[in-house]
Amino acid sequence: MSVIQDFLRYNRQMMLSEIGDLGQKKLKKAKVLVIGAGGLGCPILQYIATAGVGTIGIVDFDAIELHNLHRQILYTEKHVGESKAITAKSVVQTLNPLIDIMVFEEKLTLENATQIILNFDVIVDGSDNFATRYLVNDTCVLLGKALVYGSILKFEGQMAVFNHNGSKNLRDLYPEPPNPKEVLNCNLNGVLGTLPGMIGTMMAHETLKLIMNLPTLENELVLFDTLDWSFKKLKF
Repeated sequence: MSVIQDFLRYNRQMMLSEIGDLGQKKLKKAKVLVIGAGGLGCPILQYIATAGVGTIGIVDFDAIELHNLHRQILYTEKHVGESKAITAKSVVQTLNPLIDIMVFEEKLTLENATQIILNFDVIVDGSDNFATRYLVNDTCVLLGKALVYGSILKFEGQMAVFNHNGSKNLRDLYPEPPNPKEVLNCNLNGVLGTLPGMIGTMMAHETLKLIMNLPTLENELVLFDTLDWSFKKLKF
């Protein structure tokens, strides 16, 4: 891709003095792994791809279902039954054909997590269960990888950046995962489709800032309640 093409595609963000040509080059060189291509993963993938992140990995072993479509906006009814990871790659590649996308159509496990995460600079966790969140966090700590974390339920979302330049990680905030029997989830309690769009976009925004060495969250948890638009940032 030529310098002229870079400028034509990305000039509206390159015009920002905080980004410029140097920031865009950092995005192009970056390798970002997105865990989950669901409600959070869809907007994350869209925005980091169109911003020019040069290499994106997608981890997801699930298939698209009809009830996904109200919030997982990369997919349409014609995609029902198809692989989320493979379909996400196909759709995102049309948004920006000049980036590289890698697909890991498998469940993240203790056996494969290190191998998958090792070759990426930034990990973005859009998973929907605590087992995966803790596995991703612990692997990032082991490998020294920065982690952008987010979660959603009903009308509420939260976001943090873990393990960046010596900052704290998920276990500093929540030392142990909760009892699975006590955990609320979207399958049983629901979620308004716009919420993962908002939180996912915030996660993408924080990912781009992290890549370009702009100020990011540090030992802070953002809590966002969209019913009353309350926004809190808690230190931990």
